[in-house]
Amino acid sequence: MEPLNLHQNGSRIELLDVQQVQEVAEKIKMQFQTIDSVEEISITEAVGRVLAHDMVSKEDVPGFHRSTVDGYAVKARNTYGSTESMPTFFHITGSVKMGKDVNQTIQEGQAMYVPTGGMLPEGADAVVMIEDVEVVGDLLNVFEQVAPRENVIFKGEDVYDGEVVLKKGHRLRPQDLGGLAAIGVTKVPVYTKLKVGLLSTGDEIVPPETEELLPGQIRDINGISIAAAVQALGGQIIYGGIVKDQFDQYLSKSQELFQQVDFLILSGGSSMGTKDYTSQVMNQLGSPGVFVHGISIKPGKPTIIANCNGKPVMGLPGHPVSAMVLFELFGRQIMNQLHQVNENPFAKQLRARISRNIASQVGRTDYVRVQLEIRDHELWANPVFGKSGLITNLVKSDGMIEISQYKEGITAGEWVNVILFS
Repeated sequence: MEPLNLHQNGSRIELLDVQQVQEVAEKIKMQFQTIDSVEEISITEAVGRVLAHDMVSKEDVPGFHRSTVDGYAVKARNTYGSTESMPTFFHITGSVKMGKDVNQTIQEGQAMYVPTGGMLPEGADAVVMIEDVEVVGDLLNVFEQVAPRENVIFKGEDVYDGEVVLKKGHRLRPQDLGGLAAIGVTKVPVYTKLKVGLLSTGDEIVPPETEELLPGQIRDINGISIAAAVQALGGQIIYGGIVKDQFDQYLSKSQELFQQVDFLILSGGSSMGTKDYTSQVMNQLGSPGVFVHGISIKPGKPTIIANCNGKPVMGLPGHPVSAMVLFELFGRQIMNQLHQVNENPFAKQLRARISRNIASQVGRTDYVRVQLEIRDHELWANPVFGKSGLITNLVKSDGMIEISQYKEGITAGEWVNVILFS
């Protein structure tokens, strides 16, 4: 752990108890319990939602052996040795109609035409592609041999009866909804949307729709970007507006919003300046209160996290880059934990070469924004440097890389993991 940082706050000296990134992640795991409220919704509305129960198939998919090509269903062993110069001859006994049952059985030396997706007749175990045959009347010349199961999907090969298709805690993607439709599921049990409150703070902050800014004013960036990040994770945002740097007003508005939500985010006021009241407000919202105030990270060092009567409250820095990076790291973790989301940590990562040397400080984890490009058939990550108050740093970035607390930096050409922004 880094040495304690001293800050003057009015007439008091306060301590910023800086913790390592992994320490914070572990503490979050210990602090918050799952919210078990469940609802059943249509799969047409379920993308991005989190499954509350395992989804088990009650049938085989497909429910019959089917062809993956246009061709002729045969017994594979009858085709062995077939070549263009020495084709094998088959007797064509008919054709399969799409969506219809086949009442015929293929015997030795027989073939039946079957379209892509069509049902395989009984007795057949392979399909010869139409490009590899020649039809002469009711005779079929086969010029290529096929192996058993070639060009065929067998019954239950995709999903078998009783198989767990998707597990509890899975965030539903478009392809998952297709999988559920395939097994006849049209309604799914999901956790109710997390209600996430967002309150922006600062005397200088004004609504984004403000057309003309007075000297010293800035538009509320975090109120838009953090809200969008919450919604991208399937949460319902409840925006509490902007509150000025006045303690009683800040506390009152926070208490009002706190009662309406599952997770409260306070944007701005997380450092240790004279008017930064966030930690005081959090400790009055409930106990045990603040358990993180300061993370050994760049950007976002003054981030605050509290447990207020079992409910998470997070204080993000006001600078938009810091706020987005810290939400991606810890706000996302909190939301996932509240719904027991089984997220693959590598699903949003890829490997690239870093394009230049980057120095870092041992004992602190650095997150550097990067822009991706293809160069000489390889993926390269170009650092996007700039102060954490510059939103265009994020606009230009595709993701970020982590420089471990144990490293003094990284060198040009080194392979790095890029954490993609949502």
